[in-house]
Amino acid sequence: MGLGRLAAVGLAFGVSFAGGPRAVAQVPEADLTLEAPVDGAPPAEAPSPAAAGAPAAAGAAADAAAGAAPAACTKADFETVVDQAAAALRDLNMQNKPKFQEKLRQLKEKRGWSDDQFMKEAAPFVKDDVIDGHDARTNDLLGRITAMGDEGSAQKTPDCGLFQTLRGHMNVLVDTQNAKWAYMFGKIDAELVK
Repeated sequence: MGLGRLAAVGLAFGVSFAGGPRAVAQVPEADLTLEAPVDGAPPAEAPSPAAAGAPAAAGAAADAAAGAAPAACTKADFETVVDQAAAALRDLNMQNKPKFQEKLRQLKEKRGWSDDQFMKEAAPFVKDDVIDGHDARTNDLLGRITAMGDEGSAQKTPDCGLFQTLRGHMNVLVDTQNAKWAYMFGKIDAELVK
């Protein structure tokens, strides 16, 4: 396991790793940059934040069905659960980022903001106390997951109770990102109807 695999998880939503997670998880400023859409090309469509929660719901259902810790687990099981969460987070980002950026473009046009004004006015849609709370929770979970994943894959006989806890943390991580996207979409949608 290690930081390489977890870096893929972190990169799915803008978290940097340098010997471990740093408290910088936020939508990168580059995400505010508006690129002109290609003429005639419709903006990318993405499922709603509620639909994007499907991977987390599926993981939670699997955990509920699994119940107690599995009787046997392997080092590969520890790596697989991290890979699955990384894929879910990448999917969330790919589904939501284009749609969110399109809504930012719509707001810019509706308000008639210049590019410089837009960078200032749009900042609260990607960074505020609630978003910072989601980011802090994400960083905490990434730190725990890194430590648990390294511990679990380094043991001669994997601890299946630790594996179950790791799966739970991964599900909470995905749920946290779903909640962050839902909140951000709620904020921008409220502004677009004004």
